[in-house]
Amino acid sequence: VSGLILLFERPVRKGDWIVVGGTEGYVKDIQIRSTKIQTFDRSDVIVPNSELISNQVTNWVLSSKTGRATIPVGVAYGTDTEKVRDILLAIAEENRNVDKTGQVPEPLVLFREFGDSSLNFELRVFLHNVDNRLSVISKINFAIDKAFREAGIEIPFPQRDLHVRSLPEG
Repeated sequence: VSGLILLFERPVRKGDWIVVGGTEGYVKDIQIRSTKIQTFDRSDVIVPNSELISNQVTNWVLSSKTGRATIPVGVAYGTDTEKVRDILLAIAEENRNVDKTGQVPEPLVLFREFGDSSLNFELRVFLHNVDNRLSVISKINFAIDKAFREAGIEIPFPQRDLHVRSLPEG
């Protein structure tokens, strides 16, 4: 019955990028009893169709290829936060994979929190084709690293202060 539901309702189709349970990849084939998903490591996972019907399934491309990418980045305390925002927005603007048509929200920079060792930001962008999400995130990360180096903005590493109250004698 699960196979028939999948074939008629079409919540997933061949070629869709889905996540079900701990498996993420592209639907390669849908049969009556099971669906073959090819992971990003190029391994094939056979998922019983009952799992696709009874469990939560994320279909990244069901209604549109457009999807969001979120890029977290931390900067050192004392950094000009407005400068960070401006650099991140400029990087998003320059990337041709970022959707700037006005049909989706514009790129957004959020100042998320005061972390243990850094001021934490997120760059949120919508992509024309969410299938390219990982490579676009990588390209944006390279651009952030380069722009921050040129601007003298430090990406910190965790630091801890150690306070010694007393030392044993001897």
